[in-house]
Amino acid sequence: METIPAPGPASEPEPAGVRPRVLLLFGGRSGEHAISCATAGGVLRAIDRTRYDVVPVGITPQGRWVLVSDDPDCWSIVDGRLPEVEDGPQQVLLPQSAEDRELQVLEPGTLPAAIGAVDVVFPLLHGPFGEDGTVQGLLELVDLRYVGAGVLASAVGMDKHFMKLVLAGQGLPIAPYTVLRPGDFERNPDAWTQTVASLGLPVFVKPARAGSSLGITKVDDLADLPAALDEARRHDPKVVIEAGVVGREIECAVLGGVDGGRPRASQPGEIVVTDSRHGFYDFEAKYLDEGGVRLTCPADLSDAVSEAVRDVAVRTFEAVGCEGLARVDVFVTADGDVVVNEINTMPGFTPYSMYPRMWEASGLAYPDLIDDLLRLALARPTGLR
Repeated sequence: METIPAPGPASEPEPAGVRPRVLLLFGGRSGEHAISCATAGGVLRAIDRTRYDVVPVGITPQGRWVLVSDDPDCWSIVDGRLPEVEDGPQQVLLPQSAEDRELQVLEPGTLPAAIGAVDVVFPLLHGPFGEDGTVQGLLELVDLRYVGAGVLASAVGMDKHFMKLVLAGQGLPIAPYTVLRPGDFERNPDAWTQTVASLGLPVFVKPARAGSSLGITKVDDLADLPAALDEARRHDPKVVIEAGVVGREIECAVLGGVDGGRPRASQPGEIVVTDSRHGFYDFEAKYLDEGGVRLTCPADLSDAVSEAVRDVAVRTFEAVGCEGLARVDVFVTADGDVVVNEINTMPGFTPYSMYPRMWEASGLAYPDLIDDLLRLALARPTGLR
């Protein structure tokens, strides 16, 4: 089954005055605030301004929605400096009902002022309070179309515990794991240490609801388990502990999943950590150490294994009821078995991120990928579907 799209013909610019208006939403309250900003910078630089009007709206780390700069350079990671949405005088108010499309701004000492209707939201939010179904629910309440997964798929994709339950329930291969809720370990540390030991070492201790490798520790010695739990709990009181899988780290991008059409899978890509200072693909390796990681796309896989990865990626996408886009991360063992690590319903989206790079290698350029996602969102109704 061929799942890779051929690049479509170049689209003609929309006539003046009828271009869809896109609210580009980024920042947010999660620990992935800066990565969301960097993602927005990439999209702002590439989106076709002859086809779309763009309104950039940032969410501060405190949760305030404000009008922000349209300059992509403001949102880049430069020399290790992480961008951040700063508070501003113009607070943004969403439409207040399903019969309204008007954005409003509120400044101190003034009445709200309308700044025009919006057609679709591109929520470039990573982590809790944005990628987890919360913002998606808010947009559903006011009947505003948006890019990406709906409420349930976003919530399931964000919570590694329930993600694994859903994937296993659909017969997809996952690694052994256990879940510690608040207070579990402290009530019986010896029993939980034995439970973790039964997974085999090394294990990976992860916040259940965080991304960008925040709070993850590789544990080779059970004596280090309490410290690893403390690190994970800085990001989430619920912790997932996974058995380490010996295999190559492979990723696959998925696109589509609306109007009854089967999602499409890209060529797989591979991540190889080349700097021994990184025990795994951690936050620093992902975003701050340009020379510590090699990203290869397409991955050097046999045709059979590549097709198996793409098939598992699409099945994972469908298992959680995803829409629009997702990146599925898997391990490929020496025997060619494919084991699902996780699904990311709003993957990093800079031109250098794996999601757009995999589509680029599959014949779909970055600006065209953005256009496809917005068109999917504009064609998809809100509400039950």
